[in-house]
Amino acid sequence: MDPKTLKKIEENLLAEKKRLENQLSQFAPKEGSEAYEVQFPQIGDKDDENAAEVDTYSTNLALERTLRNSLRDIEAALRRMKEGTYGICKYCGKEIDQKRLVARPVSSACIDCKKRLTQEA
Repeated sequence: MDPKTLKKIEENLLAEKKRLENQLSQFAPKEGSEAYEVQFPQIGDKDDENAAEVDTYSTNLALERTLRNSLRDIEAALRRMKEGTYGICKYCGKEIDQKRLVARPVSSACIDCKKRLTQEA
């Protein structure tokens, strides 16, 4: 992969990482190096307010899981960049097509291996 494209992908990954961390911190604060943890909202003491609290918490919990998974994928891609293995399929060892990496920068598998894995699942 050409260095200019790799640098652009890295910049995009870092920007997306920051965006996800900011979004997560809105409802799942992080204490130091601890993991993000969804806080139970305090809306009120009435039954309908308690139901709203549970609903909000459930929604935030699902969103937190999705955002955390995306953040994990980005961190893994950045780690592969540092290690010099970014763009190499973790299953077959071949280069991942540059177009695939531009479209989905967190990809760790070439399109052939990904198709094979999807069919097996």
